[in-house]
Amino acid sequence: MDRSCLCILGFSSKLNTRHTLAKYFFCTVTSKIASKVSEEFTNLCSKGHIKEAFERFKSEIFSDPPLFSNLIKSCIPQKSLSLGKQLHSLIITSGCSSDKFVSNHLLNMYSKIGELQTALTLFDHMPIRNIMSCNILINGYVQSGDLESAQKVFDEMPERNVATWNAMVASLIQFEFNEQGLGLFSEMHELNFLPDEFTLGSVLRGCAGLRSLHAGRQVHAYVMKCGLEFNLVVGSSLSHMYMKSGSLEEGEKVIKSMPIRNVVAWNTLIAGKAQNGYSEVVLDQYNMMKMSGFRPDKITFVSVISSCSELATLGQGQQIHAEAIKAGASSVVAVISSLISMYSKCGCLEDSIKAFLECEQEDLVLWSAMITAYGFHGRGDKAIKLFESMEQEELEANDVTFLSLLYACSHCGLKEKGMEFFDLMLNKYGLKPKLEHYTCVVDLLGRSGCLEEAEAMIRSMPIKADAIIWKTLLSACKIHKNADMAKRVADEVIRLYPQESAPYVLLSNIHASAKRWQDVSEVRKAMRERKIKKEPGISWLEVKNQVYQFCIGDKSHPKSMEIDLYLKELTSEMKLRGYVPDTAAVLHDMDNEEKEYNLTHHSEKLAIAFGLMNTPSGVPIRIMKNLRVCSDCHVAIKYISEIKNREIIVRDASRFHHFKNGRCSCGDYW
Repeated sequence: MDRSCLCILGFSSKLNTRHTLAKYFFCTVTSKIASKVSEEFTNLCSKGHIKEAFERFKSEIFSDPPLFSNLIKSCIPQKSLSLGKQLHSLIITSGCSSDKFVSNHLLNMYSKIGELQTALTLFDHMPIRNIMSCNILINGYVQSGDLESAQKVFDEMPERNVATWNAMVASLIQFEFNEQGLGLFSEMHELNFLPDEFTLGSVLRGCAGLRSLHAGRQVHAYVMKCGLEFNLVVGSSLSHMYMKSGSLEEGEKVIKSMPIRNVVAWNTLIAGKAQNGYSEVVLDQYNMMKMSGFRPDKITFVSVISSCSELATLGQGQQIHAEAIKAGASSVVAVISSLISMYSKCGCLEDSIKAFLECEQEDLVLWSAMITAYGFHGRGDKAIKLFESMEQEELEANDVTFLSLLYACSHCGLKEKGMEFFDLMLNKYGLKPKLEHYTCVVDLLGRSGCLEEAEAMIRSMPIKADAIIWKTLLSACKIHKNADMAKRVADEVIRLYPQESAPYVLLSNIHASAKRWQDVSEVRKAMRERKIKKEPGISWLEVKNQVYQFCIGDKSHPKSMEIDLYLKELTSEMKLRGYVPDTAAVLHDMDNEEKEYNLTHHSEKLAIAFGLMNTPSGVPIRIMKNLRVCSDCHVAIKYISEIKNREIIVRDASRFHHFKNGRCSCGDYW
């Protein structure tokens, strides 16, 4: 090859190199510009500036139809149906409606906005459908509560993917068809579909719903085989399953083994402790969560506030309420509902009312919580008025609402009104009563003296009776001193729960009230032979954020001698005002002096004395008690409230008693 040719080749090579470089720089610059345009467009869409995004990038959208998807997605958070329909019209006129990607986004938009009928029409007219189209439709049906139609779409699909199975498994479990959900998961596994974290999370929720440790442990083994035990979603679901199934230790072990925890993991641990009755531990875990740098959310606050309700620690509850306000969670319906319950159970009905009135949302859960609070505090009239307001607002009551109403009526002696509500529940609302509803009706009838009618209801109801409903009737037998029925009813409770002390104690009390000491002796002998111990009466109160606990005849307190002296002086003053100790309330065969000493040292009297000694004048005293207040203490506390000019609020095992100026809110009906 000659020199000239070489020169020409070399020159040509240089030209090609320059051309390539120019092309490279042009493409790079164009790519950067396109990327910047795409970023600006996406940013506008994510902020919901749909019209501005369309006007500024109109030419790009029409040249690249899949960009319509960003605009369509922006309509969903705003639930903007009008804008969605305008976009749909533009897509049709631009000839992009045959694009299955864009069509699926439209289908998803209509489905999530709640326009299921429009979504169905679009689905029927789509020229090309794929698995995603069917998955969207399944989720749309589930969202609207139509599980049957979702199942029909699933059954008719020629092919499915993991997302399809996830949608169907999750929906079955969401509607509490837990066994069917687990069965579908098994079928999915047999067809060699590999479950992901969402599948396993749903399946574990199903096991939790069934409270099936056996099934849950099998899924746990499968999780470990898949190597997903440290996945945050799966780990939290595993822990929830164990805790809901009663194995708190295994649930806690799962959380502690996770190398990383998030808010969901902390919430699972806290909720598990709360649901299993470890209220004090919940508060410790809550503080540890904050110390670990995690911000509590609405789910955290619901569990923690509920634990304050159980402990009746008002100071703690008020502090956590303040923290919920700072976190912006105090306007969430579930949090407000928990606050209503917490303030109610701490004896602060006015604060419950305030929390209820401050919420602008008309929510059934809130109204039911407030009806319960009124009932708990013996304000049956207010509970009924609130229900009537609910009906005027066209909020449809559910079984929880009626349970709250029946409870309120039973604690205020409103027998006729209570029976009206029971009929209303059955005939107008078409609700099927649960065992709890029957228990409230038995309480309502029993307290009002209709013992035979109450027993007939238990024996004729379509649900199997439990020990609680029989104990409710047994308590009514004690009130109305019906020893014959009491013996028969006590046998029913003992048959169901032979080791429970309550039926023996109630029966012993009934015999003691009638001074049938031989019968009392026989009941106590049976208790000794079966090694059954009576639950001791315990009262507690909170003073300066510290909880103090007292038992009958308690000498363990450092100031027990001072408390004893204070009670002696107080009892003397009460007697001057007409108080006569009700020695019939002492269920032991002993002399009157011993009986009086026994009465004076009941746990609630010790707690009240300590409260009076350690709180400023005028401050209400709030006492919590694990058993019902006895008749003598009830009379005595009325005298104390008048002598000391103090409001004394006592929460016993049944209800609240507000003692003020020598009277009680229960009207001596408890």
